[in-house]
Amino acid sequence: MRVITQRSTGGPEVLELGEAAIPEPLPTEIRVRVAAAGVNPVDWKTRAGMGMSAVLGPPPFVLGWDVAGTVDAVGAGVTRFSVGDSVLGMPWFPRQAGAYAEYVTAPSRHFAHRPARLSEVEAAALPLAGLTAWQCLVDVADVQPGQRVLVHAAAGGVGHLAVQIAKAKGAYVIGTASVGKHNLLHDLGIDEAVDYRTEAFERAVEPVDLVLDLLGGDVAVRSLDVLQPEGRLISLPSATAAQAVSAAADRGLRATGMIVEPDGAGLEQLAALADARRLRVLVAETFPLERASLAHRAGEMGRTTGKLVLTL
Repeated sequence: MRVITQRSTGGPEVLELGEAAIPEPLPTEIRVRVAAAGVNPVDWKTRAGMGMSAVLGPPPFVLGWDVAGTVDAVGAGVTRFSVGDSVLGMPWFPRQAGAYAEYVTAPSRHFAHRPARLSEVEAAALPLAGLTAWQCLVDVADVQPGQRVLVHAAAGGVGHLAVQIAKAKGAYVIGTASVGKHNLLHDLGIDEAVDYRTEAFERAVEPVDLVLDLLGGDVAVRSLDVLQPEGRLISLPSATAAQAVSAAADRGLRATGMIVEPDGAGLEQLAALADARRLRVLVAETFPLERASLAHRAGEMGRTTGKLVLTL
């Protein structure tokens, strides 16, 4: 099968098209013929020697954790899927899943049935970003109707999904984004959009119950200024989460770091929202598998609205 591999860490140019043996599913695993693979910031960080590179070990390795495709083999003991089922998943994270490839094998419970209202490309864009938002908002914060939620980078890959999940849970949602993305955010249901380029969000936003910080650093620390005394800050960039947690503790506030985990049940919940037309997945651009380096270059520019996806 074709794979995108790398023999060293570095810039996008280290990504190259290669070949590998088609894997066989072990008991409780399924094999998926990949139709599309999502591209996430953790991918290009890992490619460069950061991100999850310490988990994967030295190159060569195959990047990618977002998968959509068709089950073409099942291992012993699998009961949730059959050959021919259309699925999506975020297998093995943070260990190597090898989604930049024509086939992937992983435990069946790392996958969910693809929602009928999402194409394979849209489905490939959902798992990692969607589960990140779901686990933060639902599993960690238990967002309740009427609570006020602030989402930073609200038009990005995780942010645009977090806005919709929070709205589906009945929250009042505020998001930071450049003004050119405000109309899109209002289409997604956001209640307030703040242009971070022209105003300091901590002066523009009334106190909130939850901050979902997708930027880290100074933004995370400044977010404590708008947090209710009993509120919570969830800071995702792992490189700066400890700074936010320490700053919150100094002020008697709650802050939490978080790393997403594979979760077939959570994916089924996201699929149900999509089928109910309460969750849209925005795909900014697609690239053929062999152009993975171009997808990484586009992502690293930091201006993407929604997600980038590789197609096979």
